[in-house]
Amino acid sequence: MWLPPRSEAARQAASGMRMSVAIILGYGIATRNLSVIINAVVALAVTYLPALLERDWDVRLSPELTFVVTLAVSLHTLGMVGLYEEVWWYDHLTHTLSAMLVAAVGYAATRAIDLHSEEVSFPPRFLSLFLLLFTLALGVFWEVLEFAARQAAATLGIEAVLVQYGLEDTILDLVFDTVGAILVALFGTERLTELTEQLRERLAV
Repeated sequence: MWLPPRSEAARQAASGMRMSVAIILGYGIATRNLSVIINAVVALAVTYLPALLERDWDVRLSPELTFVVTLAVSLHTLGMVGLYEEVWWYDHLTHTLSAMLVAAVGYAATRAIDLHSEEVSFPPRFLSLFLLLFTLALGVFWEVLEFAARQAAATLGIEAVLVQYGLEDTILDLVFDTVGAILVALFGTERLTELTEQLRERLAV
């Protein structure tokens, strides 16, 4: 299938990042680092999610959106081999990207329901507020998951799969989750029109 140059470049970049995640997985296996292995396996699975959505649900993500999905999980996986500790802004970057994806999914799904059903109507201001609250809610859930993973690892005497660095880190994570949601609300909704329409069509089936 022919793709515009930009889309083809995004597809090739996503493939390259998938390969980098596989390399990090190999590193984790070689060093017997459980946290790297688990995070890399999950990230690798996520990189194949767009293809599964297209095959099983007939929902096609744009090459650009697929690139962002792959970039987010690739950067997270790379962070597990030291960048989270060594680069002070790295965690902020990954949280912003992840929050943008969460907000994008929340917006597309909610807007699709709005277009599909005549019984509900979501004004633009409500959608903007929903984006923020939805993203923050999942951000809080993730922070709780990190805390639970750390406590479980401490109890079992094993290395934590997810790491939490304290209350200040949690607050900063939520701040950058908010930044990601705001970026989508301001600049990303028009780019999600095609995905929204595909979801609306799925609801009509």
